[in-house]
Amino acid sequence: MRKYFVLFIFGIILAFSSCRTDFDTVASTGDLKFSKDTVYLDTVFKNIGSSTYQLKVYNRSKNDISIPIIQLKKGLNSKYRMTVDGMTGTNGKIFKDVTLLAKDSLYIFIETTADITDADPTDFLYTDEIQFDSGANLQEVALVTLIQDAVFLYPKQNADGTKEKIQIDGKDVDGFYLDENDPENGNELIFTKQKPYVIYGYAGVPENKTVTFEAGARVHFHANSGLYVGDKATLEINGDISTTEKLEKEVIFEGDRLESLYSDIPGQWKSVIFANGSTNHSINHLTLKNAVVGLDFKNPLNTIQIKNTQIYNCVEYGILAQNAHINGENIVINYAGISGLSCVYGGSYSFTHCTFNNNWQNSSHFAVNLSNSLAGATPETNPLTQATFNNCIIYGSSTNEFNLQKNTSAAFVYQLNNCLLKFGNTSNADYQFKTDTEHYNNIILNENPKFYNVSKNQLNIDKTSSAFAKGNQAYIIPLDILGITRTSPPDLGAYQSKDFPK
Repeated sequence: MRKYFVLFIFGIILAFSSCRTDFDTVASTGDLKFSKDTVYLDTVFKNIGSSTYQLKVYNRSKNDISIPIIQLKKGLNSKYRMTVDGMTGTNGKIFKDVTLLAKDSLYIFIETTADITDADPTDFLYTDEIQFDSGANLQEVALVTLIQDAVFLYPKQNADGTKEKIQIDGKDVDGFYLDENDPENGNELIFTKQKPYVIYGYAGVPENKTVTFEAGARVHFHANSGLYVGDKATLEINGDISTTEKLEKEVIFEGDRLESLYSDIPGQWKSVIFANGSTNHSINHLTLKNAVVGLDFKNPLNTIQIKNTQIYNCVEYGILAQNAHINGENIVINYAGISGLSCVYGGSYSFTHCTFNNNWQNSSHFAVNLSNSLAGATPETNPLTQATFNNCIIYGSSTNEFNLQKNTSAAFVYQLNNCLLKFGNTSNADYQFKTDTEHYNNIILNENPKFYNVSKNQLNIDKTSSAFAKGNQAYIIPLDILGITRTSPPDLGAYQSKDFPK
């Protein structure tokens, strides 16, 4: 028994001495090292919380140290908040007696929510510092955030706590109708470049009204939000040619997270939906990215003009057209989970000098899909009276990027002229490229167009591309998507070729 008692006492002493070393620290001497000397929290809209950013703090010494205080310089009034190794301190602003072991490190996670009035009015930057210790041992890491002012559009809150609703496809969704005489925002049917817009829920265009987006307008949609162009309503996007990389005259639709981390993440917002019976739409110089469905046309009344438009990173479709009539020029679509362009339930379509590419990570996608039927519709088939592709590129990472879903109960009329086409199974009767001149003329089959950088949505080509100078002059659009004059014979796709930067 005595033997076991001695071992028990020894274990207690050993455990006690081991625990005590965790608290046997010396005061910090101002020799901390940091993973960065400034933490940039990217750009956020006023009063919208930022992403979480990370700072790592190192103790390079051989001693366990105690940092008397870690705090934000602006104290409890700071618009930043932190956690230090999982601790929240005093309101995420002040932390006292933080232990950092020898040759070890700790993590600080930083967020902010600030108003435009909190920022410096000369540059709209909101700044603060994280202070470590004080006096002669004081060390600081700067925090910098650009605060972007915006016009916020959202459903009203009802007296019973529910949100305002509108109907889309027979379903009530969170949304509101744009008001041309809104007491706070004025005419909400005209989007200007003066401030960006942030939309929550679906912004609806009322019947017999036109919503106009002027050159340079920026529209940011929150999660599960979008634009709904109702029955007899009209969309006009009047972007123009930009001369700088800032796309200063382009109209841009994207999500409301401005941090670089979110720049190419699909599915951040829903869609632009065109109701059955919407009318007279025209789209010029629009860049749309990171939606679920980019442009969703549900049997609109008239021919839609889409020119000089880029659509990227959509979870399902870049353009989904149901019995629509579209005239498209200089369109670029890249990355879509199901199909970049999908024309279903018939309709009439003409696309000239367009680039449809799809490098989505799955292998069951298409760059272009054509169909004259729709499951559940009455009748199930509808005539595809025209689907013409002139001087286009249809390419991607799948074996087949051009899909035909033909029902013999209705017309199915299509033709490709001077197009570069990715299609592997050439034995299929619907893809007899050399003998079927009714549908295929001057097809370049399965040759790599050598885009500049697909992953960055840069689908430009140079003189080494198989699409170089392979177009037909009869179909030429004089200016490419960037406003550059096309040469003769023209290149295929939306871009005039040029030398890539080295």
